[in-house]
Amino acid sequence: MTGADAMVKCLEAEGVKTVFGYPGVAICPFFESISHTDIRRVLVRTEQNAAHAASGYARVSGAVGVCVATSGPGATNLITGIATAYADSIPLVCITGQVDSMLLGSDVFQEADITGAAESFVKYSYLIKDVNDIPRIFKEAFYIASTGRKGPVLIDVPMDIQNAAISRFKYPQEVFLRTYKPTVRGHAVQIKKVFKELTRAKRPIICAGGGVILSGAKEQLKDFSHKYGIPVVTTMMGIGVLPSNDPYYFGMVGNNGKAYANRAMNESDLLIMIGARVADRAISQPDLITENKVLIHIDVDPCEIGKNVGPHIPLVGDIAAIFEDFAHQDIMVDYSAWNKTLNEYKDAYVVNRNINADYPDPAKIVTTLSEEMDFNAIYVADVGQNQMWSCNYHIVKNGSFLTSGGMGTMGYSIPAAAGARIASGRQVVAVCGDGSFQMSMMELATIKQHNIPVKIVVFHNGYLGLVREYQDKSYKSNYSMVDLSGGPDFEKLASAYSIPYMKIDKPDRIREKIRKFLKDDQTAILECMIDPYCFAK
Repeated sequence: MTGADAMVKCLEAEGVKTVFGYPGVAICPFFESISHTDIRRVLVRTEQNAAHAASGYARVSGAVGVCVATSGPGATNLITGIATAYADSIPLVCITGQVDSMLLGSDVFQEADITGAAESFVKYSYLIKDVNDIPRIFKEAFYIASTGRKGPVLIDVPMDIQNAAISRFKYPQEVFLRTYKPTVRGHAVQIKKVFKELTRAKRPIICAGGGVILSGAKEQLKDFSHKYGIPVVTTMMGIGVLPSNDPYYFGMVGNNGKAYANRAMNESDLLIMIGARVADRAISQPDLITENKVLIHIDVDPCEIGKNVGPHIPLVGDIAAIFEDFAHQDIMVDYSAWNKTLNEYKDAYVVNRNINADYPDPAKIVTTLSEEMDFNAIYVADVGQNQMWSCNYHIVKNGSFLTSGGMGTMGYSIPAAAGARIASGRQVVAVCGDGSFQMSMMELATIKQHNIPVKIVVFHNGYLGLVREYQDKSYKSNYSMVDLSGGPDFEKLASAYSIPYMKIDKPDRIREKIRKFLKDDQTAILECMIDPYCFAK
């Protein structure tokens, strides 16, 4: 058995069903070996999108996503996708080929220090120097990626190691890492403090982040919220923890969130942050959230607690495990008056949007699309104005909402949607702007080649809309390098890939066209012509 054979055996032992990648000479031994297995190989058209596709796969399946690239530019192209996963705590194992061990450091063809280059964006990285270490390293990599605060782990494998003979293959059953022991159970004393504060509070609120989804604790959060009548707001990454029509859900907070959600959080006397960073997009002035209220911060990563603001009660542990402990507590509380107040705020909320009647309203398109999508469909938002419209107007039913929150990586939606579709088999819709679409439109070939049905909505306004909006407000409408003139004819582009194409260019018949767009289970592109001067509200 060669090292490459051992790498593949490790993936099989971990139950890996799909890998996303792009080959090159330095990773060819691995691809030769994997070609003799039942593991599905999906050839992307640029390495960054292998990581995005693996991310979409991981977020929907709950398993670790796997992406593979060759040495040099293949590995460096992967970095943006790795950084995107790291920022959103997505578990990936990223495998890269490397030049022969004896050539490392001699600047040979396609040599790059990928472990050094990616150091800031991985939980851990390995450069394999002994073929016999492959089973141990792969076991550790999958364990590190999927435990504690999840994230990407990089394994760099020189070509001579892939070709070397392994003396004895035995995949470990357990992992022992002396310096890595993530906390799972919450501290019993801290849990009692949480419930003591709940009995004192009159206006508690939960701010849920992506950690709730990553821990598989959505239903537990819902049960906890409903049991005690505690209202819930979310960060961008937390969208989907509760259905949009849940009586205790009050929307996304932050600069681009709902005004009544921000007001609810500001007026609360007890704020419970669960699986959420106190970061600038959700909390623009962290110190303000501790004024006149008790802050409880629950997170699996102790480094996040107290990083931007000091909580009164820190609680470290896996969120699903903490909710299990919460379920054994029992208190009598009544927050009905608080919920009544928040519903009044919500009902009084008026959206002041200046919409050009000659163009379709992107908010209406997102809402109508949401209403017509399958009950358990997956909505993947890209980055830019489309992300703002999606966050504020998408209606989550029993499906999932995916986007690049921490890094804000344009071009994320199409490859991530492909990965999500492979993982779930459910209806998947990718929503992007004409700028972000052009960053990953090469993956139309991947979707076609591998028969991955994905619905793609493109908001076309001819600009990098969110940057243009910022320049409008901050630089007195002096627009610099935001004009997307010269972009492709989307109808002809769709035709080139033999993909059905539809268009919404007027404000009428939106629902009719969206129903036609969604009616069958095949890839289609819907181009929506948006007012170039439309703002992301």
